[in-house]
Amino acid sequence: MLTRRHFSSLAILGGAAGLSGLRPRLAFAELNDDGLHVQPWFMQTFLDLREDQAEASGANKHLMLLFEQKGCPYCRELHEVNFKRPEIASYVQENFGAVQLNLWGSRGVTDFDGSEMEERELARKWSVNFTPTIVFFGKDEPEEKAGNLIEVARMPGYFKPFHFISMLEFVHEERYKDTQFQRFLQEKFEKLEAEGKKPDVW
Repeated sequence: MLTRRHFSSLAILGGAAGLSGLRPRLAFAELNDDGLHVQPWFMQTFLDLREDQAEASGANKHLMLLFEQKGCPYCRELHEVNFKRPEIASYVQENFGAVQLNLWGSRGVTDFDGSEMEERELARKWSVNFTPTIVFFGKDEPEEKAGNLIEVARMPGYFKPFHFISMLEFVHEERYKDTQFQRFLQEKFEKLEAEGKKPDVW
């Protein structure tokens, strides 16, 4: 059934080969009119977060909200380092509905409690003070409360690829229901060590 919004099924593909011809090279992330880096698989949305969560849940995905701002070097890293990795881009698209918000934006947003405000007001309400900040929500029908009261996890700032995908796994596997992220991460390190593997944390 067609809806007024949709998830893009586009996958990130490699661009033209590098000068050496040895490995594909991805293009830099595009910028929108607000100067934010964007991905083709971001949800097209009217910014009613209750509807966005319902649409993500209907596709068996968690909702993730990305707060970014123009000129943010760590936002650029998120897009041009993390999202450049096919395994990360694919994991996000398969398991999350991603909505981007502008920390200083003036678009109208409807919070989970039904209140309407501008993006920048929502950021203040949720105590989002720097970028990138990514806020995650569960698949169950949310309570009618402000989003910061019902979020299941928050990524406060830029995480390098290993820690970034670990946070995605933490949310996708719903480990937030039984443990803290730091404990989840420690378990992952211990498992890799037992397998004789050294994680690439840089």
